[in-house]
Parts: sequence; C-alpha cells; structure tokens
Amino acid sequence: MPELPEVETVVRGLRPHLEGAVIRQVVQRRPNLRFPFPEKFGARIEGRTVTHVGRRAKFMLMTLDDGTIIVGHLGMSGRMLILTDDPPPPGPHDHVDFVTAAGTTIRYCDPRRFGMFDLTTQATLGDHRMLRNLGPEPLGNTFNAASLSAALAGRRSPIKAALLDQKTVAGLGNIYICEALYRAAISPRRIASTIPGKRAERLTTAIRDVLSEAIALGGSSLRDYVQTSGELGYFQHRWNVYGREGEPCPKTDCAGSVQRITQSGRSTFFCATHQR
Repeated sequence: MPELPEVETVVRGLRPHLEGAVIRQVVQRRPNLRFPFPEKFGARIEGRTVTHVGRRAKFMLMTLDDGTIIVGHLGMSGRMLILTDDPPPPGPHDHVDFVTAAGTTIRYCDPRRFGMFDLTTQATLGDHRMLRNLGPEPLGNTFNAASLSAALAGRRSPIKAALLDQKTVAGLGNIYICEALYRAAISPRRIASTIPGKRAERLTTAIRDVLSEAIALGGSSLRDYVQTSGELGYFQHRWNVYGREGEPCPKTDCAGSVQRITQSGRSTFFCATHQR
C-alpha cells in the first residue's frame, strides 16, 4: 500500500495541474471501489474550481471553491496519472477520469479496487470517518519526542505495532517504520512503553529523516505504485533493511545480518545486533 511519501509525491505531482483548474467533466466507470461512490459524485464537482490539493496521512484532499473536499485514497494498487495530450482509451482498471477545462485528464487506475473517493466539506473534514481518529502528521510541528512519548506511555504492544496504529502517528506504514527503527537503533520487538525519553528523540528524528528522503526520491515503487508522471519512485534503492533478509547489516561496524519476523500480520525486517 502506498504510504505517506508516495501519497505526498502524488499530491505534489497533481498540484500544478489541478490547483486553479476547473473540473469540466468527471467520467465515472463503475459505481464503487472499496466503497460506493457518493451519490451524484460527478455532478457535485463538475464546474467547480480546485483551490488546493493537500494530504492528511495517506489521504489526498482536493478542496473546491464551494468548500467541498474530495477525499481520495489509493488503496493497495491505485494510481493517479496525468494525461496532458489526447488520453488513450481507458483500460479495464481505469475507473475515474477528472477532466479539466484546460484539457488535462487525471486518470485513476486501480486494479484491486481497494481505493476510494468520498466527498466532505471544510466544516466537517475533521469528523470524517476515515480521518477523525488519526494521530499527528509526522512531518508537522505537533509531532516530536514529547508527543510520541505521551502516545506510547503505558502501551505494552511492540513499538512496531504501536507505530502501525494510525492513532499514534498518521501516515506511517510497514516500509518506513522498518527503516526508521533501523536508523534509530531500536528493535521492532521493544515494548512501546520503554521508548519515551532518549529513544523517542532518536525515533522522531529517524521518522522525519526517512520520510523526507523518501519524498525527495519520489517514494518507493513496490508492485503497482508510480508517480503521476508514470515514473517509478527510487527510495527502494536506499532501503537498509526492508526486503533485505539474510544480507549483512549495512552498519560497517556491525557483524549482524538482516532478519525477517512477522508482526501484526506484516513482515518486519531488522538487525537484532544493531537494534536493541
């Protein structure tokens, strides 16, 4: 599933083509994705001007001039592709086209159909069922060692599971949690309540650094994800542990190797020698 860096990369790719643009037409080719589309989805946004394209956690937020907000999620395999010339005929997995007055087509493709689109308003965004319980943005000013320490206090779950909980911090997923824990030299099996303090300082720094670097490189391309231009992300070439089971620990002074275990139904990659 695309994580925060991938969604942020998509949002940044959409901005030049959508902000200030009028949505002339919405072509909806099926009634539902993961959930049914809102009633009269296209009619409610056609003719409106996009004033801002943003993100909350792993959700795309497209604000319109009447206060409506399109909430989008890429699911497991969703892509938002920008087609500035005559778009090719839609394929079997091309479910929605957003066509601007300038002639640009933003095409949503989703083979597994786990993505979603919904409509809300600026006034009710904070109460949206998918957003209301999210934790702080890891790249925002409210996320720091103190806030993370408070969120983890008293929790007996492993730190990996606690970070996967979107109430702890928003937008993190399996890849970037593995990479951040490695950089912070923290075992994914360590009990979350033991993190507050110096470990929380290392971990918040590692989370910010990993996410910022991944965004700069267009995210990580794993299976279906591509940027809005169709290009792959490149951060997968910087992974220290994810997907590297059996390889030597990247730390030159560490004699350990990368292991894989299963936590919360996900593969966790780490070096038990380096990470304590």
